[in-house]
Amino acid sequence: MSKPWAITRENGKLRHKNAANSRLAVFIKECRKSKLLLLFLLPAFVWYFIFYYIPMYGLTIAFKDFQIMDGILGSPWIGFENFNQMFHTYEFIRVLRNTLIISGLKLLFVYTSGIVLALVLNEIFHDKFKKIVQTISYLPHFLSWVIIGSIMIELLSPVSGLVNNIIKALGGKAIYFLADPNWFIPVLIVSDIWQSVGWGSIIYLAAITGVDPQIYESATIDGAGRFTKIWRITLPSIMNVIIIMMIFNIGNLMNAGFDQIFNLYNPRVYEVGDIIDTYVYRVGLTQMNYSFSTAVGLFKNAIGLALVLLVNRVANRFGQTGLW
Repeated sequence: MSKPWAITRENGKLRHKNAANSRLAVFIKECRKSKLLLLFLLPAFVWYFIFYYIPMYGLTIAFKDFQIMDGILGSPWIGFENFNQMFHTYEFIRVLRNTLIISGLKLLFVYTSGIVLALVLNEIFHDKFKKIVQTISYLPHFLSWVIIGSIMIELLSPVSGLVNNIIKALGGKAIYFLADPNWFIPVLIVSDIWQSVGWGSIIYLAAITGVDPQIYESATIDGAGRFTKIWRITLPSIMNVIIIMMIFNIGNLMNAGFDQIFNLYNPRVYEVGDIIDTYVYRVGLTQMNYSFSTAVGLFKNAIGLALVLLVNRVANRFGQTGLW
């Protein structure tokens, strides 16, 4: 004689299995209906599989004493020795600290600058002037950091740079901005704002256009000023977009901007400007210590994934829309 709890458990498993089969059948049916659309996506799937997923096998060298002549398969396993060495290396502690500081400042100033610009542009009623401002603010996004780095070097040159010429004309002394640890991080933040603020404001402007104009009209009738409408209507209406973009930015917290820093830094500012990505490049490619640099890169990506999961969970917990 079978026990009631056993029957209940079997029935529960059966229902779960039937539900899973039903979802699979629906998925297959939808794929058949959209087979032409999926065919268009096939090149993208192949691209990502070949260039993103297959190379993931190379991450195993983080757990090996990798030798080029022996290859990945022939190199001996050493377990977590590279990670143990990483956490006991002063340079890694320094680059981890620099990465968090620079990324945190960029999250505070660069990320919010796009929101501020979108709010300001939304308050401009002169369409022609508004388009001019948008165009000027978008242009730097289309310049590579090689070009922007060259522009910054010329502008901030202690000998012939425009900024230092103005300082000297006002009676001050020339400042070597890109070789002074006290000035290097502010230069990074300002140049990143200049490069990305226009492009970063696009998605917020799109979200603001979706706000019902009647809400603003009602607020105007009630006597609300511009700042009140921004604080009480605009920001709450686009909060979901702000949260989603913040999750993306926090997911990139461990990146800090390799292209920008690589084109602007030098050994004199390593103490404040050397980040994980530049450290991995220098140790991995210059010093040919592939296993150790792979371990550092794997650690960075693992922390980035953990931050995305954490922030998404917190956003959902407080009633905001996360990534899923």
